[in-house]
Amino acid sequence: MKNPVQPDPRPPSMPRAASDAVTAALADPRAVTILSTEHWSLLTSRSLSYNEAFSRAQMFLTFLSASLVALGFVATNAAVRPELPVVGASLLALDLFIGLATLGRLQRAASEEFLALQGMARIRHAYLELVPTLEPYFSTSRYDDLMGVMAAYGATPSRPTAAQSVGHGLTTMPGMVSVIDSAIAGALAAAIVLAIGMDPGGAFIAGVLTGLASVVALTVWQQRSFHAANRRLEVRFPSPTALHGAHEVRQATADQPPGRRNT
Repeated sequence: MKNPVQPDPRPPSMPRAASDAVTAALADPRAVTILSTEHWSLLTSRSLSYNEAFSRAQMFLTFLSASLVALGFVATNAAVRPELPVVGASLLALDLFIGLATLGRLQRAASEEFLALQGMARIRHAYLELVPTLEPYFSTSRYDDLMGVMAAYGATPSRPTAAQSVGHGLTTMPGMVSVIDSAIAGALAAAIVLAIGMDPGGAFIAGVLTGLASVVALTVWQQRSFHAANRRLEVRFPSPTALHGAHEVRQATADQPPGRRNT
C-alpha cells in the first residue's frame, strides 16, 4: 500500500506536469532512503562549514594575540622603542589582511550553511508530503524561502527593527570579526600617523575616524552580500505568508490603471 501523498499547492514557478512528476517520484519506495541519505549529506556539509569557520576565527585571534605580545616586547625595549610605530604598523597591516581574509571566508561559510539549511527544508517538505500527519512533530520549517530558512536559527521577528538587526549582527561571528577588523584598521591608521611624525592627538582622531568608517563599510558590505544572495535564492516551496504577500502585490498591481503600473 502506497503512502498517501498530499502535497502543498505547487509553487507558482513549477508547471503542473513537473508537479505531477514530483508526486509520482515521492510514491517510489526508494524515495525515503534517497532523501535520508541527502539529508545526512547536508548535515555533514553544514558541520564542516561550522568547523572551518571556528578554525579560521581561532587562527586569526591567535595570530592577533601573538602580534600584540610581540608589540609589548618591542615597547619594553628602550633601544627599539622609537621604532615602535613603524613596527606596529607593519604587524597591524598583516593582522588586518588576515582579519579581512577571515571575514571573507566566514561570509562564504555562512552562505554555504544557508544553502545546506535550504536543502534540508526541501527534504522536510518531501517528508511531510509523504506523511502529512507528522507535521506537528517537526520543529523546523518545511519552506525553503528566506523566512523559512531563517526560522532554523530560532524565533525572530518577521520585520525586525534596525536596532534588532544591528544587535543580532554583532552577536554573530562575522559581526564580531568585523568589529575586531575595524579596531585593527583604526590602530593601523593611528600607527601610520605617529610614524610620519604627527602628534598623538592627531593619531587618536585618525584612529577613531578610521575605525568608525571601517565598521560602517564592513556592515554595508555584509548587508549587500546578504541581499545579493537572497536575490539569487531559488525558492521552490515558499511560505504561505510569502505567497499571500505576493498575491496581494499582484492584486494591487492589477487594480492600478494601465499607465500607473510598474511605477
